[in-house]
Amino acid sequence: MKNMDSKSRLIVKALTWQFSGLLTMTIIGYFISGSFNVGSSIAFLGAIAGFFAYFIHEILWGKIKWGQK
Repeated sequence: MKNMDSKSRLIVKALTWQFSGLLTMTIIGYFISGSFNVGSSIAFLGAIAGFFAYFIHEILWGKIKWGQK
């Protein structure tokens, strides 16, 4: 049987993943723009857009029966 993560572990993993993504995008935004404020704005807006894009993506895939058993 496969080990399953606890809900609290999943939440912490999701938060640390999101933080690492925000940090990475802030650094990339800084190198592109020369401003940490602009880089942070790009990272924050990207995280919000990504959340909604993923949410819509999951809804659409939920309607596709291909590959389900």
